[in-house]
Amino acid sequence: MDILKQIKTWAGQLAEVGASLIALGIVIEVLLGNMVIPFVGNIDVIGNVQNILNGFSDAGIIGLVAIWVLYNIWKSK
Repeated sequence: MDILKQIKTWAGQLAEVGASLIALGIVIEVLLGNMVIPFVGNIDVIGNVQNILNGFSDAGIIGLVAIWVLYNIWKSK
């Protein structure tokens, strides 16, 4: 049971790192615009987030339920 708690902790920390990297990417893209960053290239973070959200909205009520479930999972950790 201790292993499952450790895996849950790692997953939560990984999700936090991912969210922080997405937020950092958005801030960098807003500040620098469409500039090519060395070793990273031209990554459109804002466009990718918009595509994901559009995918949820295209799914209709299922997309809204999925967003609600993901939000509750994120909030409960």
